[in-house]
Amino acid sequence: MEASVLIIYGLALLLLFLYNCGQLSLIIIYLRSKQKRRDMIMQANISRPETLPRVTVQLPVYNELYVVERLIDAVAKLNYPANKLDIQLLDDSTDESVDVVAAKVAQYQRQGLDITHVRRPERTGFKAGALAYGLTIAKGEFIAIFDADFLPDPDFLLNTIPHFADPDVAIVQSRWEHLNEDFSLMTQLQAFGLNAHFTIEQSGRYAAGFLANFNGTGGVWRKTAIADAGGWQSDTLTEDLDLSYRAQLRGWKFVYREDVGSPAELPVAMNAIKSQQYRWMKGAAECARKLIWKVLKSPNVPLFTKIHAVYHLFSSATFILVLVLGVMSVPLIYVRSRHPEWEWAFFIINLFQFNLLILLSFYGVPFWLLKRNNPAKLGWYFPMYSSLMMGLSLHNTIAVIEGYMGRKTPFVRTPKFNVKAATDSWAANKYVSRKVSWLTLAEGGLMLYFLGGLGLAFYVHDFRMFFLHIMLMVGFGMVFIYSLVHAGGWPSSRRDSVAGA
Repeated sequence: MEASVLIIYGLALLLLFLYNCGQLSLIIIYLRSKQKRRDMIMQANISRPETLPRVTVQLPVYNELYVVERLIDAVAKLNYPANKLDIQLLDDSTDESVDVVAAKVAQYQRQGLDITHVRRPERTGFKAGALAYGLTIAKGEFIAIFDADFLPDPDFLLNTIPHFADPDVAIVQSRWEHLNEDFSLMTQLQAFGLNAHFTIEQSGRYAAGFLANFNGTGGVWRKTAIADAGGWQSDTLTEDLDLSYRAQLRGWKFVYREDVGSPAELPVAMNAIKSQQYRWMKGAAECARKLIWKVLKSPNVPLFTKIHAVYHLFSSATFILVLVLGVMSVPLIYVRSRHPEWEWAFFIINLFQFNLLILLSFYGVPFWLLKRNNPAKLGWYFPMYSSLMMGLSLHNTIAVIEGYMGRKTPFVRTPKFNVKAATDSWAANKYVSRKVSWLTLAEGGLMLYFLGGLGLAFYVHDFRMFFLHIMLMVGFGMVFIYSLVHAGGWPSSRRDSVAGA
């Protein structure tokens, strides 16, 4: 039994190390691809509007009362010839936001904008279904997509459309920026993590020619590429990742513009963060189940690209490894105290601290590039973000296992808030879940479990896991307490902002 604890812990640590080796290769690729990323900066010639192609902008919305008007206003300001642009409000809403959208659309129609309010007869397929329905009536040969919480830059299309001069390009993806990053500790930590994805992962995969993913919003598709790849499909919760892989397996190219930012709102309530994480993690697992054999059997995909695709598609499984490592780390202290003859095995385990250096580089490089005026905050953000992800590991592990098992659940959208400053309140937001689930109580139990791990360290006089258990206790504590507070209707943005100061 005691040996099995050591074996399980060591195996999880080894698998996590192998995954981090893939991340390390992306860091190296990113740092070596600066010139290529510079060379990809392109902008359309607005002085010759007749040369620009027609573009359809799709805005899939569902009960977005708080943000839909600002979305429409932002898209209406896109700097693109009016006769080459049409806008679709793909509105599946079931509340009063339908009337808000209708009034806003009518306002811009009177101003001469080609904008339509699309209400399909049945909400099948969720977001994927809405996009597919809109595609049947789209006038453009290129399709730009923005979720409800995005505010695209006016020059977005001028910066992305030129890449389609290459007839093999199917997707141009932009980098997400954050409208409310400084709202609270939770938004700062989310921005910290997303910045690493949009800097190291997306740029690295693009620079190396690996299979990459459209992020669901803030990007443009070639209409014929969508059809050629089989169209939008709703059998996974991440229809964007699914279609991206299917298109690239058909030979279409992916382009990433790190220098083109698309500002968006970050979730401010813990249940909203959980909802988003659940959809991303489970959807990735569903796509791994659906696509992995197609990738491995594809004769046109190089071996190294296949290896990175495995890393990519199974990335959400790292939460299973993190949870196993955390749970096993407490009894491991006791095992270590009873078996000094196994010290050689613990010495080997300690060598895997290289994981920490890789992770620090993965998050530190983008933080340094984006926050050079305040690099000292890396010492705060990195452990706090790591703690938060550890605290979400139980929740995300369940999502991932459900995805691998093929258990289907509805697409649950992330509530939007329209808050930016710390003084803004979202207490009256009617879309936020106020339920306290058994999972929240389990997260509270794990907080106490790792508190017990700290006590065990004093009992056996072994403090080598002490900092890890502090992070795990803090992470599960954050998730547990924020879930209770936000579910109880006490969001108080001012209280959150103090925590993030």
